[in-house]
Amino acid sequence: MKPLKLGLPKGSLQDATLQLLGRAGWRVTVSSRSYFPTIDDSEITCMLVRAQEMARYVETGALDAGITGRDWVLETDAEVKEVAELLYAKQSLAPVRWVLAVPDNAPAQSARDLEGKVIATEVVNLTKKYLARHGVQARVEFSWGATEVKVPQLADAIVEITETGSSLRANRLRIIDTVLESRTVFIANTAAASDPWKCEKISNIVLLLQGAIAAYNKVGIMLNVRREHLDGVLRALPALKNPTISTLSDADWVAINTIVDEDVVRHLIPRLKAAQAQGIVEYPLNKIVL
Repeated sequence: MKPLKLGLPKGSLQDATLQLLGRAGWRVTVSSRSYFPTIDDSEITCMLVRAQEMARYVETGALDAGITGRDWVLETDAEVKEVAELLYAKQSLAPVRWVLAVPDNAPAQSARDLEGKVIATEVVNLTKKYLARHGVQARVEFSWGATEVKVPQLADAIVEITETGSSLRANRLRIIDTVLESRTVFIANTAAASDPWKCEKISNIVLLLQGAIAAYNKVGIMLNVRREHLDGVLRALPALKNPTISTLSDADWVAINTIVDEDVVRHLIPRLKAAQAQGIVEYPLNKIVL
């Protein structure tokens, strides 16, 4: 049986993807001189591929599956199966945006103000489709990188990707519209998705990746409390939580186990202690499979 050929994004998503795979249970080792990482799963072979090219290689069958941005699937117009949306990006769990931006001092306030102008971008097709939707005729030029520095000398506006907008602000650029909001997606070759073994392997990978994403910024809390103080402890827990309550060997005591957002723990533990909870343990989570 041939292993599943899995494409991993090289570049801005690489570190976040390797960390996610680690939390999902796979140890992936990358050599600085190789585009073929090793993985502790004999049923998978990995290859590092630029996210911009991933969909094309998955479409042709050079790769069975891959992780890339939905923006690049749309930009290349590749015929692939989107298996799942993976809610993570380079810096956070938020989506990224391709935005239309102009210099701070430019008069343009909308896409219509760029009629006849020059727009530099890496996503030429997405930009042309966006302009067509707005009835704007402009010259769209491909940018190989460092797009932010091309205005105003080389272009009147740019379409650039951003998570926080900090790089655009640093280059004195102003966002006038969002062209596309994009998330990371797990894609598969259509033939691979129809193969029973590969389909099951892909489904299992996605299940564990989504479980790892669900566990981001979450921690587990365990504690013991006397039954007479149980109601007070339950009131101290965040709303809408359904903790597991177990009887201990001493019938007067119960154990509580629940999952909470990590950023509330510093406030929660003192409240639990004040409510007479004892033996409070906070522990990290790798995966939450719903």
